[in-house]
Amino acid sequence: MERFRFRAPPLSLKLAFAAVSLGVSFAAVSSSPSPLPSSAASSSPRTVAADLLAVLAGPRAAARVPAREASRLSSCLRFLSPANPAAVSSAYPRRGSRKVLLEGCDAAEADAMVMWPPAPVLELALLAVDSGGDPGAIHRLLDPTMLPVPDIEGTKKSKCHLTRTPYGRRFADEDINSYFAFLFELIAARGPSVGLNVSLTRYDLFHGHLFLASGTGRLGILWSLKYH
Repeated sequence: MERFRFRAPPLSLKLAFAAVSLGVSFAAVSSSPSPLPSSAASSSPRTVAADLLAVLAGPRAAARVPAREASRLSSCLRFLSPANPAAVSSAYPRRGSRKVLLEGCDAAEADAMVMWPPAPVLELALLAVDSGGDPGAIHRLLDPTMLPVPDIEGTKKSKCHLTRTPYGRRFADEDINSYFAFLFELIAARGPSVGLNVSLTRYDLFHGHLFLASGTGRLGILWSLKYH
């Protein structure tokens, strides 16, 4: 069985992830968007976004997208783990994000963790929706310790600001921090298998966005990395 090793992130990696906590934004996205009038341009950003979400939501939602457009969007997607929940067993033994980072995991367990995030991550997304996207509700879950953002590759000299503030904070719940670290390590490890021939280090993560589909409850995390 293919096995991936995810090591506990060093302090410098944790500092990089601190930027996530203040840069995370949340949006409640309906999995059943109302169809746009036929007069609307099919290539409008709103239509493309709605179609993409439908394609990712599963066969039933994807059926609402014109076949040609669904095929075009699907051809642009590369999955690092099975996109179909039925292909991943939810009964796979769960050891938690922190143990996986310390002890490693095989491909099946990694896929299960991608499809079914730990409870604290899901609760975080639900809180964002219930609070109407209030940043204060999220900030209250952060550890109060201020962590300075390191000066990487002369960013200060070049006046290149990758974060809103010169410091960051981690979530108080280590399971959330560990899960973000796990996902980042997984992207770096599996990227080449889908043609993502880039080199990612712990300094390449800028921030992330969490999305929750209000109709299905599915959670999505969008990373902003060096290569976007």
